[in-house]
Amino acid sequence: MSGSARGTVPGLATPYPLGAALPAVYAEDDFGQRFVTGLDVVLAPLFNVLDSLEAYFSPALAPADFVDYLATWVGAEVDGTEPLPLRRHAVATAVALHRVRGTRQGLAAAVRLAFGVPAEITESGGADWSAAPLGPFPGTPVAGLHVVLRVADPASVDPHRLRAVVAAARPAHLPFTVSVTASRTSEGA
Repeated sequence: MSGSARGTVPGLATPYPLGAALPAVYAEDDFGQRFVTGLDVVLAPLFNVLDSLEAYFSPALAPADFVDYLATWVGAEVDGTEPLPLRRHAVATAVALHRVRGTRQGLAAAVRLAFGVPAEITESGGADWSAAPLGPFPGTPVAGLHVVLRVADPASVDPHRLRAVVAAARPAHLPFTVSVTASRTSEGA
């Protein structure tokens, strides 16, 4: 989360000055007017937020620190170190990702969102049926999942972050391994 905080904003005028709402006996009092002007300075940002409250719940429009807060609401898989446009996108697509969580499609989408490149996903099993009983099962007898991320600079990818993303998006019953390697285009260069 960023270090910004909501507070007074120099020069921000309130749309509802308290001095105009004072009873007539205090409307002419200089001290009363100065006192409520100080309150106006404190309340003006609050009115500003309330007037634009709908924008706070839109990932594209919300302030940067509130995007991180929204990410916790929708369960977006971000750690706060990603660039702001990526965090906004993660919040906006979190619901769609939760719908496919635990599937190959969901795993591929989560890795692509977190690292910006598609992953190579190798699964051990499959689903099939046989007209004859005791037919062979598809895939290998030992369940497993392997995710390879190919990037130009493998040192730029945190393998622990990749492991965390895969652990959160994989089918819950599958053990998995991950690896980060140089992309094929950079190997031939």
